[in-house]
Amino acid sequence: MTYGSRSSRIRVLVAEQAALRGGRVGVVDVCTAAVAALPVGGAGMSAMSPATASHPLCGTDEISEQLEELQLTLGEGPCVDAFTYGSAVLAPDLRTGELRDRWPVFAGAALDAGARAVFALPLQMGAISPGVLDLYAHVPVRLDAEQLADALAFADLATLLLLDARIDEEGGPSGDGDGAATGRGPDEDLGGYRAEISQATGVLTVQLGVEIDEAFVRLRAYAYAHGRRLTVVAADVVAHRLRFSPDAEPTRADDDA
Repeated sequence: MTYGSRSSRIRVLVAEQAALRGGRVGVVDVCTAAVAALPVGGAGMSAMSPATASHPLCGTDEISEQLEELQLTLGEGPCVDAFTYGSAVLAPDLRTGELRDRWPVFAGAALDAGARAVFALPLQMGAISPGVLDLYAHVPVRLDAEQLADALAFADLATLLLLDARIDEEGGPSGDGDGAATGRGPDEDLGGYRAEISQATGVLTVQLGVEIDEAFVRLRAYAYAHGRRLTVVAADVVAHRLRFSPDAEPTRADDDA
């Protein structure tokens, strides 16, 4: 199968998912179409950047959402490696000693969450890499050559959608000018996760007097240390239920009462 015919087929599958959802094509449709077409149980996507806080974009189920947050919180896992090295990371069985050694914390946490296999595909266009598409399976599984090619085609389409969304947010052209290229609507707010995590990170730069990268590290470290989801901690910071201090441990509003 040629790349062009594969790409066209993938676009049709994604468009069908958008039609079922009743919205414009978006990254959530890429994830749901990938799950329907491949031997996986779920899919998730995270926007990643070396300069700003990374954040989950979407997940098809609770497990995929957990896997996205786990990797961003722990700073390890297939998603992190795929973004760092710019190549697909295939983990067909997380129970193997090799993968447990590679991701000593993530592998166990992912197994506890219900994942046995994880495949991370970087979203890339030239030197631009806006994130990673993750696929997981409930049982150990290997993608054959055709399935891997399809997975990469889904990642390529997700890259185009994310870049279109970024252009639109920055006020530049975005297809027909009304946001159709981004697929954003009431069922999919691409900025939802980003807004809260970015807001929280900004708050911490003031509370701690540090740069944005260090603020995100502190946010992530708190979430990991307390076994809480990154988005939940971010929401607490934004709502002033949780306050960080450069000279003391973070305090919660209910602790002060």
